[in-house]
Amino acid sequence: MHTCFPVGVTVPDNSIVESIRLKVREQIEKTKHLILLIPPDRIEWNPQWPCGSFDIGHLLGHLLECLAGFCAVFHAAFPHQLKGVLELRSLPVNHFCKPDEAIARIQVYETYIEEGFDLCSDEELERMLPTVFAAAESLTTLLLGNLEHLINHKYQLFVYLKILGVPVATADLYRWRGNAGEPGTQ
Repeated sequence: MHTCFPVGVTVPDNSIVESIRLKVREQIEKTKHLILLIPPDRIEWNPQWPCGSFDIGHLLGHLLECLAGFCAVFHAAFPHQLKGVLELRSLPVNHFCKPDEAIARIQVYETYIEEGFDLCSDEELERMLPTVFAAAESLTTLLLGNLEHLINHKYQLFVYLKILGVPVATADLYRWRGNAGEPGTQ
């Protein structure tokens, strides 16, 4: 079905790459939002689940690893254009960190993630890249796998906040879509 737009109306980029970029950007924004809701005196809190669990500080360090994963994928896809990503390897991940460090580091990763998406096209998404897990995976599969990883641990932080009594709700997890100006839309 073809939709005509009136003269002067900007048509949004409807590429697959742009759709993935917007979803990743949205998840990063919601992750930062949740990080800012962490009560300062609860950063060492751990739910002590029988199967094992992170304290909040280590969960923040793990969220940094989730974002570093996107950078690693883009570096594998565009090694000559994203040489600066190699500097990120010296930064710690999976460590105990406080919210201010996590937010600052997320902003560094965001820069490289945006650069990676700028280099990417829908055709590039089909390209197969070698991985440590399989002989090769498509760029799409690797990006979606990293998105899933980020979403899972963002939700883990959401659950921790809920257990701690922080008033979080669905709107803290997702960007609601609908008519502009309606409650819950952004």
